[in-house]
Amino acid sequence: MTTAAGRRPTRQQTAITELLAGIDTFATAQELHAELRNRGHRVGLATVYRSLQQMVNDGQVDVLRTDDGESTYRRCGTEHHHHLVCRVCGRTVEVTAGEVEEWARRMGREHGFSQVTHQVELTGECGDHLPSGPAGGQP
Repeated sequence: MTTAAGRRPTRQQTAITELLAGIDTFATAQELHAELRNRGHRVGLATVYRSLQQMVNDGQVDVLRTDDGESTYRRCGTEHHHHLVCRVCGRTVEVTAGEVEEWARRMGREHGFSQVTHQVELTGECGDHLPSGPAGGQP
């Protein structure tokens, strides 16, 4: 197994990759570090941060900033996508948005920009948190 950059992953990166593969929410480096330690891995918090940053750089992990500026991490698909995140439980769904993609290209063209990139993250409350359950009592 090699990283996207052709490097052999470290023991710590392998442990982080395996941990991230088993969760569907974004997690902080501190949360991941604590879980790795709970599972018996001897790894320092600084190593977790470095490994996560390398995984972000290699396109293996997505990073989102919380409202208070903290970075959270999640293993995601490789195709361009956005996230719909429940602000109560953290459940995350990858979504595509053709309209957003076209709008970003059009805004770039209209203002003379090239190679425009963007990030769109949507937050809300998933159906598990509606008063009447998943359907929320809505028709």
